[in-house]
Amino acid sequence: MKWILLVGTACLWFTQLSHAATYVRYQAGDDIQYAERRGDALYPISGDIFSSFEVSTNSLPIDDVELLLPTQPEKVFAVGMNFASHLASRSSAPPPIFLKLPSSLAVSGEKLLMPSDATNVHFEGELVLVIGKTLTEANESEASAAIFGVTAGNDLTERNWQGSDLQWVRAKASDGFGPISPEIITDIDHTDVVITTKLNGKTVQQESTKNMIHSAAKVVSYLSQYYTLKPGDLIFMGTPGRTKALSDGDVVDVSIGNYTQVSNQIAF
Repeated sequence: MKWILLVGTACLWFTQLSHAATYVRYQAGDDIQYAERRGDALYPISGDIFSSFEVSTNSLPIDDVELLLPTQPEKVFAVGMNFASHLASRSSAPPPIFLKLPSSLAVSGEKLLMPSDATNVHFEGELVLVIGKTLTEANESEASAAIFGVTAGNDLTERNWQGSDLQWVRAKASDGFGPISPEIITDIDHTDVVITTKLNGKTVQQESTKNMIHSAAKVVSYLSQYYTLKPGDLIFMGTPGRTKALSDGDVVDVSIGNYTQVSNQIAF
């Protein structure tokens, strides 16, 4: 009986994993478009990835293209204090929101040069939501349906600036302070997936999104009361656990389950 249960659980896990899809945005010559990634092969997409599209049966090698940021967001939001293991906000209160600039985004693999006077930059591994529909004044059910997929992000933060400035924009949104994976992952249970951050190969953060204080649906619904969310907009969902200051040459990897990863070297 135990053997049957184990086989059944494995089959269920495989079925759930097999439904996940991975999409990337890439450039080949002068052409920029989306593709579905299957291993090291890309299958180009025709149409609008956020509404109606078709996937080609012809593929091209991933090494023949340049992977780009997965979206060109109009807006990039972030949630603070969303894990009790890091800093806790009240679950009955609105989610604490701040902004990251689209210009702070960087794709995985880029070497990130910190500003010359940045001396206390910390990693913050996070799940990032990708909005797939235009949304305004939505309830939580509508908000959940508007989440197209997720990716991995690192909300780099200069702690000295965070404590001294009037707002967090310099501490959170300087150039290179928002590296993300080039991949969008769809059709996974992002409400219970493990975020893992590694510093130079050593695990320094690891926790499931099921421990988030403010759920993805709550956050998206809340934001939609004040901002019209657009396809491609991004929401960093908060970091778990402890963080620490980075040094020149450090490599930070943030992964979402076994689905996707962002990895960058830090330079001072």
